[in-house]
Amino acid sequence: MRHLLAIILFGLAGSALARAPNILFILADDQSWSGTSVRMMAKEELSGSRVFKTPNLEKLSAQGMTFSQAYAAHCKCECSRAAIQMGRTTTTLNAPDKMSRNWSAPVTDSLVNTLKKADRTYRAAHFGKWQWFHTPESMGYDASDGITMNEDGDSTDPEDPKQSFGITRRARAFMEAQVKDGHPFYLQLSYYAVHQTPQALASTLKKYENLSGGGDRGDKAVMAAMTEDFDTCIGEVLKKLDELRIAENTLVIYTSDNGGRTEILNGGKGDLGEGGIREPLIVRSPGIKGGTRCDTPVISYDLMATVLDFAAPGYALPKGVEGGSWKPLLLSAGKAPVMRPIDRFVWHQAVEVDHPQSAIRRGDYKLLYFWDTREGLLFDLVNDLSESRDIAKQKPQIAEQLQAELKSHIRAGFGEQAYAALERGEVQQDRPKGKGKGKGKGKGPPK
Repeated sequence: MRHLLAIILFGLAGSALARAPNILFILADDQSWSGTSVRMMAKEELSGSRVFKTPNLEKLSAQGMTFSQAYAAHCKCECSRAAIQMGRTTTTLNAPDKMSRNWSAPVTDSLVNTLKKADRTYRAAHFGKWQWFHTPESMGYDASDGITMNEDGDSTDPEDPKQSFGITRRARAFMEAQVKDGHPFYLQLSYYAVHQTPQALASTLKKYENLSGGGDRGDKAVMAAMTEDFDTCIGEVLKKLDELRIAENTLVIYTSDNGGRTEILNGGKGDLGEGGIREPLIVRSPGIKGGTRCDTPVISYDLMATVLDFAAPGYALPKGVEGGSWKPLLLSAGKAPVMRPIDRFVWHQAVEVDHPQSAIRRGDYKLLYFWDTREGLLFDLVNDLSESRDIAKQKPQIAEQLQAELKSHIRAGFGEQAYAALERGEVQQDRPKGKGKGKGKGKGPPK
């Protein structure tokens, strides 16, 4: 019966996506699992914000599928963004921190380069924060803001805080140009919001001037205002899809590059507690029943497989891609599984933290391993969302198996020499910051 339902749904979706679909990928910066007014977990009040207002994301959620267990590929932005572009864990890609230069896969295998190999009619653009030494053009983007960094988002224009409105204008112009020229498109909008330092329109900030919050009330007010401005921009991008009459042929994916502090999850940005890696995810597409909820764990490096499955079904992914397509899951109301080459999630964070750490999730269990203390903590995430109860001693076989699998994965990705150094506790903690080159002056349409 389940297979019959999937076939029917695939058929309906196929008729709706008779033409090559457009893909709109909206990536927030540092937005926590509870950083929007959409509850990621319907019955958990703390999985959504009671302060931030995101009505356009609420509308998107009502039109699509909202995920309760969506993960970033890393707890920091650079590595997460690399994994998204390349479809692999940061460990397999050998991109464990922002200074990594010896990636194990060529940029010719990137998401967009692969998409264009599958269908040469696609055009692609990336606007906003990039954060890597490889150029957007080398990864297949026809238009971009160039190599940009965090500081490039700190706008001096009071009418364009965090560059959110400028990015939105460039996005709308790009979509309009592609529709005019008859090209399907892949558009990635990597907004600088809601990364520190917060910026917002004066008119929006005025709405939150009485926001309570103790000593940091001003920052909370600006954060709330910045989040609302960001949501307004998302609404403008989605409105453009309607104006161009392409919404019914466009896959829309909204998520964040990493997590952040919440009232319920353990940890935050920069560490491998759930707070640092669990993130909001909402997907809308023809064939998806509006208002659907999904509890299946997914991860951001699944994006490549998902995009290719929608745009060029059956096209072979580059060797080494570890993500799986969400398409069967999306079109079966969350019932079909996501098929990956290896059904586990692995994370590694050894710099800018007090305790170098790695983590693995398989099924309902997550093991958090600290390299300096050689301690492994085991959590049942279904029954212990806040990771407050270590059950490694109660379930030693599971803990030992996951630890062995985790170390094997990291050794295979980093190589024997780097792995041995990690086992000895030789971790480089100090990393210089990169400098941006962008500010929205790349090859994209004019502001």
